[in-house]
Amino acid sequence: MAVETIGMTGWETAVLSGGPADGLRLKVSDRPRVVQVTYPCQVEAGPEGLRAEGVYLYRRDYGVTSEPLRYGFDIASP
Repeated sequence: MAVETIGMTGWETAVLSGGPADGLRLKVSDRPRVVQVTYPCQVEAGPEGLRAEGVYLYRRDYGVTSEPLRYGFDIASP
């Protein structure tokens, strides 16, 4: 069994597929299993300093082993 060593010590280009960040390119280190993207939400009424963010998860496509790595939108995740 071959051991993946590419990217274990540096940054690699990845692209997000689907969801609100579709097509976004970014650099990742150590090939994380999940990338989290957040968007700020407008708070209409609440205590001073309160903020809310929408959270979106992208899971790594393990079939892609060279740059750009691909992360697909996980619609079932919070």
